[in-house]
Amino acid sequence: MTSINVKSFGCSANFAEGEIMKGLLAKEGMNIKEDSPDVTVVNVCTVKGDNQALKEIRIAKQNNENKKIVVAGCLTRSLINEVKKLYPEISLLNTHNIKNINSVVNETLANNRVEFLSKEKSFKLNLPKVRKNPIIGIVPIASGCDSACTFCSVKLVKGSLFSYPIQEIIREIEQCVKDGCKEIWLTSQDNGCYGLDIGTNLVKLLQEIVEIEGDFMIRVGMANPKHVVKFYKDLIQIYKHPKIFKFLHLPVQSGNNEILSAMKREHSAEDYKKVIERFREEIPELNLSTDVICGFPGETKLQFEDTLNLVSETQPDSCNISRFASRYGTPASIMTNVISGDEKRNRSRALTEVYESTSLKQNKKWINWSGFVLVDEFCKNNTLTGRNYAYKPVILRGDFKLGDCVYVKIIDATSFDLRAEVLPELSQNPLKVFK
Repeated sequence: MTSINVKSFGCSANFAEGEIMKGLLAKEGMNIKEDSPDVTVVNVCTVKGDNQALKEIRIAKQNNENKKIVVAGCLTRSLINEVKKLYPEISLLNTHNIKNINSVVNETLANNRVEFLSKEKSFKLNLPKVRKNPIIGIVPIASGCDSACTFCSVKLVKGSLFSYPIQEIIREIEQCVKDGCKEIWLTSQDNGCYGLDIGTNLVKLLQEIVEIEGDFMIRVGMANPKHVVKFYKDLIQIYKHPKIFKFLHLPVQSGNNEILSAMKREHSAEDYKKVIERFREEIPELNLSTDVICGFPGETKLQFEDTLNLVSETQPDSCNISRFASRYGTPASIMTNVISGDEKRNRSRALTEVYESTSLKQNKKWINWSGFVLVDEFCKNNTLTGRNYAYKPVILRGDFKLGDCVYVKIIDATSFDLRAEVLPELSQNPLKVFK
């Protein structure tokens, strides 16, 4: 039996596509395995840049020197050209063509190099899946976006917004629940713009999803402030539903409006603050995540100070910090007022210090809280991670399995998680306690 390994990198949408490719391959009778496969599919992400993707491909080649490689995923034109030059034997399959994975693998096994690189749009729903985590159902709700951020290559790869029909999403989630999934992750390049092209929106989608029968929780993925600020009042109300984790991923990218304008983000620092303030007024335990880019071309030290001040003021629970890196084909790639690598590192360190301080304060607020957490990950040193109703990561110990609902008391906190003791006499009634 032919054995296949699919190695996925990047965002949850890319991992969902990796699970679909594994599902399609398994349906054809291929053996999905990590050790010594006949074919390795490297499902890359170029949001972090072509160099990172090439590194992942190079490692796969080194680990499978005499085996066959397929490169799939978010493939930029520059990465495609580089792969062809360095590895002319490798077959290529972009994000729009994952349904053709079986053909690509079969041709590769027959020593025929093939390419599936067209940009045809199709729903990536209700397809076979082999999940990395059996209790997490990653559900894409759209592909592409309607923004034109100057630093981002996503639109070059994914194209314009293509929202999936609500009823198709509902069917996918219903199947996930039947399969035993306890967490449903709604993912796309920007959940905030969902439905703009089909006459609906994220709130209407969530209103339909919470009516699905079964015991599961919904994690809403990243939504850009430019959209959320337009419907945050309705979003807050649906977020109060007990099936929705009180987790909001709202990427600000900069605290300075001039830099936001240069980025073409189409929101202001004030928009970002307004959304957070209103959410926390009605959902005080909100778990806020944001993203920040350090050293965008032309960003002065004073402008970066605005970002430090914004993070300090809004106190996110988590902050994804990136140093600006040029993406081929984007407007920012030809900007000349580049910030030095040393300066970007210094700014990244300064922001990390501020963020870790504020996140620690946020996490300490949970000390002495008692309640149920859903075990969703095995960790090192015989520990597990559970998620409470605000999607806070809670580290605990015990003889539990994925999907168990465990009653705990928070006894300590770090900048990154909460630490808990299990109260076994109260651990019962799985997931219904979230309602």
